[in-house]
Amino acid sequence: MRHLIATALGIVLFALALGGAAGALPPLAQNKPINDQLFAAAVGDRIRKECPEISARLWVVMRKAQALERYALDQGYTQAQIDAYTASDPDKKRLEARALAYLAERSARPGDAEAHCRVGRAEIAAKSPIGELLRSR
Repeated sequence: MRHLIATALGIVLFALALGGAAGALPPLAQNKPINDQLFAAAVGDRIRKECPEISARLWVVMRKAQALERYALDQGYTQAQIDAYTASDPDKKRLEARALAYLAERSARPGDAEAHCRVGRAEIAAKSPIGELLRSR
């Protein structure tokens, strides 16, 4: 009986330790590697929508999205947390605002196709995380 109690106590302590570790994770909105990839995707999406000469490398985008989801799961985030974050309108707006600011710093404002094409070509040439998601047509 003493062995059973010790085993049960060990299981409870282990479960509490796991719960504490999961609770220690920063919110996804504060996870830099995840947000940097999502930022690259947001900028790339704006470029491909504004510039008729550039399109998305869909296979690469899909592969990177799957890898990012695996990364988040490996970090200890749950699928429910990931789904809630990706569906969050405030988080989408925050990333979109960051992408627009990045493009504006490079003189690419909404409606200016040539400026977006110029930024897109530069990102592709630099093989940046943004450029990896794009290709010239």
